Amino acid sequence: MIKVGDTVPTATLMEFSEVEGNGCSIGPNPVDVAKATAGKTIALFALPGAFTPTCSAKHVPGYVERFNDLKSSGVDEIWCVSVNDAFVMGAWAREQKTEGKVRMLADGSADFTKATGLTLDLSGRGMGLRSNRYSMLIKDGKVAALNVEGPGKFEVSDAATMLGQVKG
Repeated sequence: MIKVGDTVPTATLMEFSEVEGNGCSIGPNPVDVAKATAGKTIALFALPGAFTPTCSAKHVPGYVERFNDLKSSGVDEIWCVSVNDAFVMGAWAREQKTEGKVRMLADGSADFTKATGLTLDLSGRGMGLRSNRYSMLIKDGKVAALNVEGPGKFEVSDAATMLGQVKG
C-alpha cells in the first residue's frame, strides 16, 4: 500500500470536459498523474463509486463546501477519484455542482487504484473492484498525508480532516 513519502503512482486518469478549452476537447481527456501533480499541492480523495449514498451525500459535498478554505490554505487543486468511467464522473460532477472546485477524475480500469494498493473488492455487492475510501495530500508528486477509512466508515477522509492537515 502507498504510504507517506512515496511518489504518486504513474497512471492516467480521465476527466470529462463539458466545454472545449485549455488544450482539452469536449468529452473525456487524459490526466497524467505525475505531470498534473508536479509542483502543486493536491487534495485528493477517493471513494467507492459515483452516485453512491455516502459519497454523494457527504464526501463530495464536503470538499465542494470547503473549496475556498482549502484554496486559501495552499491547495492548488482538489481531485475526486473513483473507479468509474469519465462519462459517469462527468454526470456526477454536474449533479454535485463541482465545476471549478473539484476535478472529478475517472479511474475506469482501476489502474491508479491498483497501483496505490487501496482497492476494495465489492464483487459480492455486484460492483466489482473499486477504490477504498481515503484522502491523500500530495505535494509536488509525493504523498504528504494519507487517511484510509476502515470498512464502511467515513471518519478521516473528509474535507475538515484534510484542511487540518493542509494547515498543519
